[in-house]
Order: sequence, then C-alpha cells, then structure tokens
Amino acid sequence: MVSNPNIKLLVKILIGAAWIDGKVQPEERQYLQKIAKENGISEDPDIQPILNELVPVHSEQCYNWVREYLGDHPSQEDYQGLIEKLSALIYSDGDVANEEAKLLTRLQLLDPATTNPKSHHSAVLKTIQKLYHRWVDKQA
Repeated sequence: MVSNPNIKLLVKILIGAAWIDGKVQPEERQYLQKIAKENGISEDPDIQPILNELVPVHSEQCYNWVREYLGDHPSQEDYQGLIEKLSALIYSDGDVANEEAKLLTRLQLLDPATTNPKSHHSAVLKTIQKLYHRWVDKQA
C-alpha cells in the first residue's frame, strides 16, 4: 500500500535520475527495485515499464517530474527527502556522472531555505563540496 501519495512520482524521479547518464547501473537498478518494492508500487502499471527498463527515461522527463513533485513552493521536508533519496541512488554505484552532479546542483538551486542569489551560489558550492567529499570517502 502506498502511504505517501507522492511516492509514485518520487520513484519516477529516481528512475529518471538513474537514466540521466544514459544507462542504469546494476547498483542503481537494485536500489530502484528495493524502493519500489518497499513502497508497494513495483507492480504499478505506470512504474513497471520504466522500472524494468522497457522504456528509457530522458533527462527532460526527469526534470519535468522534479518540477511537478516540488511545485512552485516546495516544503523543506519534501525538498530534503528528494535530495536524500537522489543522493542515495547516485552514490549507490560509487561513481558520480557529470549529468548526475548537474541534477543535484540544479536541485540545490530550488532549496526553499535559500532566498537570495548569494545563497544560491553558496548552496551550489556546498553541494559540489559534499559530492566531492562523498566520492573521496568511497574511494578510501
């Protein structure tokens, strides 16, 4: 049973993020299957074709889903949840592709906690720093 009405859209975003570099990695596939199963939507007719990679997801579609999910005024909770789930997916294969880093950077600009251009610049830098530190930690 789906407890959160937005979970289906969130899973679509995660699937789109896995496709954003052009290929779903085995670790990403496992993560997606786990998330879909945990939320009771792995058999959903809208999710199944993209989850099972029968239909590719293009980056533009992923960004459209993100806009739909967050809306014009996202809550900090929705925003943080999305960032956390995407980060877990992106780091699941131990490699951060340029397209994945761009997605996280673009999302950082939508952070409801930032309100001015200087904050946006700082937020982008912090995201890049976090990506780098996580990548370095995984290499060690």
